[in-house]
Amino acid sequence: MIKISEFQTKDVVNIYDGKKLGTVQDIEIDLKTGRVEALVIPNQGKLFGLFGNGTEYIIPWRNIVKIGLDVVLVKLDDHRSFRSLESNEDSDPFKKY
Repeated sequence: MIKISEFQTKDVVNIYDGKKLGTVQDIEIDLKTGRVEALVIPNQGKLFGLFGNGTEYIIPWRNIVKIGLDVVLVKLDDHRSFRSLESNEDSDPFKKY
């Protein structure tokens, strides 16, 4: 078992290109099933979560390859894992997947 606070200290790295995406800011949970659906990582262009281009990485749980002691390895092979914070996608956050 792992706590959300433990996720927030781990670096998230994409195995396709080795890029460090950042650290986990939040998780998305399906309230009907109680399962974690995705990890939310703010774009590194943001400063203290306030300034930046207003996007975040949404990483579906199925794209997590390995959770290690210091790193979470994920598979992201295209731009579909970006979500604009200004867009009104909150009504159906997984419609892209």
